[in-house]
Amino acid sequence: MPPPFDRVKWRPPKQNGAVDRRVVVNSAQARELLTAVSYVGRSRGPRLRAMFACMYFAGLRPAEAAGLRRQDCELPATGWGLITLKKTRPQTSKRYTDSGETFDDRGLKHREDDIVRPVPIPPELVAILREHLDAFGTAEDGRLFVTSGGQSFSGSAYAQVWKRARALALTPDQVESPLAARPYDLRHAAVSLWLNAGVHAPEAAERAGHGVDVMLHVYAKCIDGQRDVANQRIEDALA
Repeated sequence: MPPPFDRVKWRPPKQNGAVDRRVVVNSAQARELLTAVSYVGRSRGPRLRAMFACMYFAGLRPAEAAGLRRQDCELPATGWGLITLKKTRPQTSKRYTDSGETFDDRGLKHREDDIVRPVPIPPELVAILREHLDAFGTAEDGRLFVTSGGQSFSGSAYAQVWKRARALALTPDQVESPLAARPYDLRHAAVSLWLNAGVHAPEAAERAGHGVDVMLHVYAKCIDGQRDVANQRIEDALA
């Protein structure tokens, strides 16, 4: 006879937190998805395209992108720009916010309230943000990504847009796969691209807002070809 349930000792398997490389899109797929977003709905998709672009080209978390303001952005006419992250705008229950609203401004994740995080952004994202500002302007407080009524997009709203964009941009097999299943996977794609491009781990971690050890653990399965690169560097040094 099996033992009573109250005597059975079972622990759920530990999650190692590593990113599944199957969720990571390449640069061509990311651009196809961003284009598809702009075709979703009359206003919602076009207003969200630049927000998703920030997740891919700058590696921002969704709540960081939601809190991005015009005054946090340096957007030159040419060349690289800079985002200086100061706040996040996560969505939660009204019971847990200081303002009594669904969204609340908070400091950056894993950092003191007065600490900022500078993130250089490539010319492609600079152009996307400039186009967004020309088309939609900002909210009264300078936030870039708001509804036509000046409100923050809910998580369910931008998740629905993303779902429809995947159906437009990806093949049926890819839609059924984990590939870019969530908007957050754009951030995973960004950090994976940086590491695979040879960006030094401390620099990539600083841009992503990670500790170096955590970042390398989380993205270990998404780093391709590093063994061959390391072997070649060692061979060159020995020569």
